[in-house]
Amino acid sequence: MHNYLKLLLVVFFLFTSWSFAEPQNNSTNHIKSVVFGAGCFWSVEKKFQETLGVINVESGYADGKKIKPIYREIIKKENRFNPDNYAEVVKVTYNSNHITFSELVKIFFEMHDPTQGNRQGNDIGVQYRSLILASSEKEISLSNQIKEQYQVLLEKSGYGPVKTDIKKLSKFFLAENYHQDYLQKNPNGYCPDNSTGIVFSEQNKKNVNNNELLVGKNILILEAEGCPYCYKLREDVLNDYKGSIKITFRKSDELTSLNLKTPTWATPTIYFLEEGKEVSAHQGYLPKDKFYESLGKFKLGKTEAYEVAFNQGTDPTYCKAYELFKNTPNGTFIDKLSGAPLFSTKYRFNSKTGWLSFTEAVKDSVTEHMDYSYGMVRVEVKSKSSGIHLGHVFNDGPNGKPRYCINATVLEFVPNIDT
Repeated sequence: MHNYLKLLLVVFFLFTSWSFAEPQNNSTNHIKSVVFGAGCFWSVEKKFQETLGVINVESGYADGKKIKPIYREIIKKENRFNPDNYAEVVKVTYNSNHITFSELVKIFFEMHDPTQGNRQGNDIGVQYRSLILASSEKEISLSNQIKEQYQVLLEKSGYGPVKTDIKKLSKFFLAENYHQDYLQKNPNGYCPDNSTGIVFSEQNKKNVNNNELLVGKNILILEAEGCPYCYKLREDVLNDYKGSIKITFRKSDELTSLNLKTPTWATPTIYFLEEGKEVSAHQGYLPKDKFYESLGKFKLGKTEAYEVAFNQGTDPTYCKAYELFKNTPNGTFIDKLSGAPLFSTKYRFNSKTGWLSFTEAVKDSVTEHMDYSYGMVRVEVKSKSSGIHLGHVFNDGPNGKPRYCINATVLEFVPNIDT
């Protein structure tokens, strides 16, 4: 009995000692946060959202005073260069067991140009300043050390002094709801990419040879890691492209030897190049019809083919392209822009009209639309892949079949490969 009481007393002592002592290891000690300002907050938000170890990212305002921390106030003209204005920032909540504070700071420096003052790319004003708002003096010290390391790397590439302000966070104000997850709510647009291309680890850099882009016509797509508009452009347009002008994908630090006029701060940016020199470009996501219209201007120029493709023009009868294509060997006629198969020589026949004629199209390759132009009632035929005008379909083909009357200038021919 005596031993039993002693055991109870020991258990009671241990329990009370554990209960009243200050906790040594809080279960959430590894959940931390830091606030960054690196230009427009919704582009910064997206980058950190896709970083392994980050739990949550919120857009907001910080490091200001004397004005109300709301969007309509900070964007007022009188506050554009007001030193008391708030900065657009993001609060990054992360699991320090999976990613360190230093790693986040390095990502922050690599994602923008910290040598710019009150701006990032096309966004100008104090609200876009480069800023680290830490939680402790230790984090401030670490940030300054990493800033000095990045300064050395930047100077080697000809950049000026880093202008990032590093201080302790006073207060974070959550931005309006429409600014949260902005890219998900605005599916058509671009991701600002203001990075310098200078990275802390040389292992992350690629040696890219652009010699192929210096010859002939090329399409260059500027992308960035984690850019949803880049993924959307690929999915909606580029993955199905089979055209004769090659598409090449690059990031902002992979553009050596190219003569580009359009700034590289937006992704995706679509560059149309000839001999390595920009002919035209578009910043941001392009839907399929607009992409092919731009490609048409680049590839076809001011030609009959462009008039046919985009202005419902018509080839002259017995034109040069018709004479070239009327007696080809066996093969397939493809969309001149997208490269998609449209008509097989198997269904070609001589209608004696001076236009290429077929009794059927490749399955699921064309769309048909009523056409009431010129006081006539006709059925227009368009390419499903690019949307360009091909011609018309009539019901007077051989043996009761349709007659697809097609303009030769918007086609290319691919002969069958002998097996």
